[in-house]
Parts: sequence; C-alpha cells; structure tokens
Amino acid sequence: MHHNEFYKPTNTGRLIADSVADTRIFEWSRTEPPQELLDALNDPRYAPCIVFPAGDDYQNRMIDAPVEYSRIPVFIILDGTWRQARRMFRHSRYLQHLPVIEPRTQRLSRYSLRRSTVEHHLCTAEVAIALLEQFNEQRAAAHLERYFDLFNGEYFESRRKWDRSPE
Repeated sequence: MHHNEFYKPTNTGRLIADSVADTRIFEWSRTEPPQELLDALNDPRYAPCIVFPAGDDYQNRMIDAPVEYSRIPVFIILDGTWRQARRMFRHSRYLQHLPVIEPRTQRLSRYSLRRSTVEHHLCTAEVAIALLEQFNEQRAAAHLERYFDLFNGEYFESRRKWDRSPE
C-alpha cells in the first residue's frame, strides 16, 4: 500500500483486508521494503505474482494463472492511485522477478469517491473482486462486492450530508 493511502478515508484496499482471510498489508517503499514482505516473497510455500495490467515491455512476465499448483497462490495488488501504482510497479526492484497477472474482466468502475481519467481503471477493491471471480472464489467475491457497495454508498451519502450542512 502506498504510504499516502493508509489514512485516506476513501481507500478501498482495507476493505480487502477486512473481508478476505489471510490478507496482509505492507507499506510500500521503493528502496527499503519491509523484511516481512521480502520473507513472504521468498517463502517456498507461496507462488506470488503481481496484479497489474498487461504491458509490452514486460510481456515475458505475463501469466494467466499461477503456474505452480503445489504452492499457495499469492496475489500482490498495488494499492494507490493509478499513478502511484505504476510507480510502485516500475520502481520496486524486489518485485521485478515476479510474474504479472491481469484480471480478465469486463467490469467498469463503480467507485464514485475518486475518479480515474480512464474508464476501465478499477479501484483496488474492484481489482480484488475481479480476481476472486476469475479464480472461482464466487462467495468471497460476492462478499467483498457487497462490502464495497455498502462502503461506496455510505461514504458518498456522508459526503452529501456534509456538503448540505449549514456552516
């Protein structure tokens, strides 16, 4: 998670941690990653991959699914604005050896609290929902989607009330 996201009330990455078991959050650092993250990336029990849109300059790293079925798949979702996520993806040397997976989805973002200039960009929770659906974790996807919808609606409504309140 980008350090700017930790305290933003509009952050959806924490919804994943609240509703998907075994989710871990690490604060991103370009040059000093948390040792716990490095240990997890090197743990032979896990098959980590980065969740990110496909790109020509790293096409050789793209996969459709984790390839080592004897290991537990781990999906690293970069939590930040799109600009921050691109920076995290491109400038984290300790992630450059990992395969990259792009969620296969036709979803358009329903996130109304922050807007991307690109229609197909999803917020962090929507990326997780799409990935869970892709790997047939329908119950978890539905649970996270309900939580996301509730969060989105309640937060939007609270902003409307704040905007209408007299000074």
